[in-house]
Amino acid sequence: MTPPGTPARRGWFITFEGPEGAGKTTQVDRVAATLAGRGLDVLVTREPGGTWLGERLREVLLARTGAGAPRDATTDALLFNAARRQLVTEVIGPALQAGRTVLCARFADSTRAYQGYGAGVSLERLNAIEAAATDGLRPDLTILLDLPPEIGLQRKAPGEVTRFEADFDLEFHQRVRDGFLAIAAGDPGRFAIVDATASERDVTAAIDAVLLDRVVRGGGTSEPPTPVLRTTR
Repeated sequence: MTPPGTPARRGWFITFEGPEGAGKTTQVDRVAATLAGRGLDVLVTREPGGTWLGERLREVLLARTGAGAPRDATTDALLFNAARRQLVTEVIGPALQAGRTVLCARFADSTRAYQGYGAGVSLERLNAIEAAATDGLRPDLTILLDLPPEIGLQRKAPGEVTRFEADFDLEFHQRVRDGFLAIAAGDPGRFAIVDATASERDVTAAIDAVLLDRVVRGGGTSEPPTPVLRTTR
């Protein structure tokens, strides 16, 4: 039994990244069910979104407006990070403090991949904006669902097409994929790359193997690898 007054153990922060059509939402839901079945208190959220403000910004960021002028990529980065700031302070930070495991579909790596590698905003600028949004919060584990962009884009149903599929060409999406792989190569201790061209069942099995190795130990839980206080002021 935990002695009275003992602080709760900080929960795991696990993010899911990848190009369009990689199956992030499906796999997040499956992982949540798996971890909950092993006794973990799991919170599922997404970016942009997860809060009232974040969901409103999601509508703005993803809507196909038909506007003549292209959206400035730095403006996109600022809006994504505004939604991120609200999500971290309102949802993710308090949940981790309470010892919950947080699963998030997309986080700061998506902004680096899309607005950085894809649209050309400098990574130095993006890192500065991210620091203001997250106060240094970084995932403990990131599952990168990787697949060629032409396959991912073909998977999108007409009703799922956002501005990023409609207004950006295949070369942009290839740069995004290359960006994700470059980010993962630079931080191999945090990333696990999963082949998302496989069947949903095989992708789930691969993710389960990663979770068993890194998070779950014989039905219990291990400490996150960087047990620093993950909260914001």
